[in-house]
Amino acid sequence: MPSRHRSVFRTATLAAVVSILAHSAFAADKKYDPGASDTEIKIGQTIPHSGPGSLYGVLGRVGEAYFQSLNEKGGINGRKVKFLTMDDSYSAPKAVEATRRLVEQEEVLALYGSLGTAPQTAVHKYLNSKGVPQLLLNTGASKWNDPKNNKWTMAGLPLYPTEARILAKYVVSVNPNAKVGILYQNDDFGRDFLGPFKDELAKAGGTAKVIAEVTYDLTDPTIDSQLINLAKSGADVFYNITTGKATSQSIRKVVELGWKPLQLLSAGSTGRSILEAAGLENAKGIVSIAYGKDIGSPLYAKDPDIVAFEALRAKYLPTVSADNSIAFFGYGQAVSMAEILRRCGDELTHENVLKQAIGLNGFRAPQMLPGVSYSYTNDAYVPMATLYTQRFDGKDWIISDKSVTQ
Repeated sequence: MPSRHRSVFRTATLAAVVSILAHSAFAADKKYDPGASDTEIKIGQTIPHSGPGSLYGVLGRVGEAYFQSLNEKGGINGRKVKFLTMDDSYSAPKAVEATRRLVEQEEVLALYGSLGTAPQTAVHKYLNSKGVPQLLLNTGASKWNDPKNNKWTMAGLPLYPTEARILAKYVVSVNPNAKVGILYQNDDFGRDFLGPFKDELAKAGGTAKVIAEVTYDLTDPTIDSQLINLAKSGADVFYNITTGKATSQSIRKVVELGWKPLQLLSAGSTGRSILEAAGLENAKGIVSIAYGKDIGSPLYAKDPDIVAFEALRAKYLPTVSADNSIAFFGYGQAVSMAEILRRCGDELTHENVLKQAIGLNGFRAPQMLPGVSYSYTNDAYVPMATLYTQRFDGKDWIISDKSVTQ
């Protein structure tokens, strides 16, 4: 071979080797678990698109809209997001079936935003055994704060015991001799509020106490009889630990009965759509915990996060009400999940997804009030450590000037 040709050959060979080595190095920087590739990230959730909790199905529809909008802009780090939101009808057996399908058939990288203490309790040991992240859960059960034994599961709402203790302290501060009547959902969700609330009253050392407790099941058509019994008990404080339809029914029934207690409401049920179903005037005076913006309030009409959500809603979800606070919260969670995936870069593994979720500490999602942000640490999965109390004036939630940090 002529020397000129040998030189060209060596140059071409060297270039090919350099190219192969560079490609190998680039490929080595990428790490994938099932559900991720060079072109796609697959995530899922289970929520009640049907059944007694169907009001919350909009969380999934908003997630679909948000990730569609992201994909139309190029996705996350060049990858399109495939988001699967499956119906569990707020049923534990259906949640198990849907979750197994997401993990074993669809092979999602992670789940986020799934809803309900009972349905998620039914699958969290399974997901932890599989090492699949179960993030930003729409439940604040205390059991999710267990990084030592169940490190893959993290709540996305303020923990219920924290909320209950703050409200108990509030009751004692305004009515040291309070007689409290409680309506609570007959499952882990309701009981997670009940015990800490009663414990905090006892710690106060005064005469405030719970004098009546009644429960309801999600399948109950009404809660009229429970409210009648509470009104007859002589309670002057009503702690309403309900969700969805039952919340709206109970707020209306209190007014119909002519009962005028101080009303406390769990934060997850303070959405404007729920209060409107009850009648805003009927909700006047209710006290709750605040950490998110009231999307229907004129106070936030020009808030950049709400403006961004409204643009998404108008384009992709025109049948969803503009003041649907549940939808807005779902938008905030979708933004948070996208931020987790963005931070993962090219290391789309279960371990890194979890690492980046914990790393949200200090990140303020769109739905959060100023001063509120995620507060996860490796040792404590507390979603939000700073909260406020708020009172509904018949039109808007009036937030206290002073925050409460746990």
